[in-house]
Amino acid sequence: MSTFALMTAGAGQALAVGPAPADPGAPAVQYTVADLGTLGGTNSSAAATDDDTVVGSSQTTGDAATHAFAYNRHTRTMTDLGTLGGTSSNAIAVDGPFVVGMSGLPDGATDHAFAYNLRKHRLTDLGTLGGTSINVTGLSGHTVVGSSSLAGDQVTHAFAYNLLTHTMTDLGTLAGPLGSSSATGISGRIVAGNSLPPGGPVTTEHGFAYNLDTRTMTDLGTLGGTFSTASAVSGHTVVGQSRTAGNAALHGYAYNLLTHARTDLGRSLMISQLVSGNTAVGGDSLLSSTFNLTTQAVVRIGPGNGVTEVSAIKGDLIVGNVFASNSFAFAFDMKTGAFTNLPALGGLNSTASQSSCSGIVVGKAALPPPGPFTANGPFHAAIWVTHTA
Repeated sequence: MSTFALMTAGAGQALAVGPAPADPGAPAVQYTVADLGTLGGTNSSAAATDDDTVVGSSQTTGDAATHAFAYNRHTRTMTDLGTLGGTSSNAIAVDGPFVVGMSGLPDGATDHAFAYNLRKHRLTDLGTLGGTSINVTGLSGHTVVGSSSLAGDQVTHAFAYNLLTHTMTDLGTLAGPLGSSSATGISGRIVAGNSLPPGGPVTTEHGFAYNLDTRTMTDLGTLGGTFSTASAVSGHTVVGQSRTAGNAALHGYAYNLLTHARTDLGRSLMISQLVSGNTAVGGDSLLSSTFNLTTQAVVRIGPGNGVTEVSAIKGDLIVGNVFASNSFAFAFDMKTGAFTNLPALGGLNSTASQSSCSGIVVGKAALPPPGPFTANGPFHAAIWVTHTA
């Protein structure tokens, strides 16, 4: 059974960072947090949302297992999506009627990717490319992407699965059929991923972009070194990391699939790159920053103390987590430069996983502690929604 509770963001005071706010007279951003409950167990966590539906995983009654769930924001109900025969499952993405994730199989040793149709209440095993292993990493419309081993489990290839036709397409590799590749994300009809390059040693890889319409794979190259990866795609822009000339340093980069221009994002964005529109974001293992691909301006994210890690970027909103003496979810508004700590559900800590087009944030938050010597109770799946003070 799902519970629903509201708490105003007392810890959500906006802190000015980066550029001056576009409208200094605008009211500070405030967030209300809601407890989405569990599937009967102690803990739950939300992974993704498309505004109407929140998905994630929850412990079941008696904490006997962990199952994927879908939470309907309109009816305020949480649905157990079940498993493919194993004891556990987790959902990672949702788009309209489709939820995708991973589930255990009856053998207890293998996980397969699944898709759940919220309208038909049907759970589907996506299968593999012939091998025993599979991993799903993204969903856009009715297309799921990930990687799967081929027959014999010697190599792994990126795949795209069409949820309407129930067909899985092997996207191949840059090095031919005997190479390995993996998909890291999808935006529209463009899949981003990593592949063994032609003639390269098995320890080297290049980022790639695959066009599902033209069925062509583009090698994104490097910043002069021998290695690159692609971590995310938005529209016609792919971002990732690359070694520079002589393998001297690790930098972030952005690749424009229309102009084939490669932009060096520098050391400030050398890890965990994400992109939305003309803004790339990443970190240097301590601080996170944004990079404007039009002006090439770099803006630091965060209050200046603690480690900041970005989880997602959607439109002008960036969400992630701050790790200082304690960890807190945050939201960063690129228009105003407002940095807001997102509150827990009576406990101390919270974690943000993703945001939606309308600006809601999902993740998990701590309930009140059971006693005076602990900071947190159980963690429940949570949603944060903006309102003005």
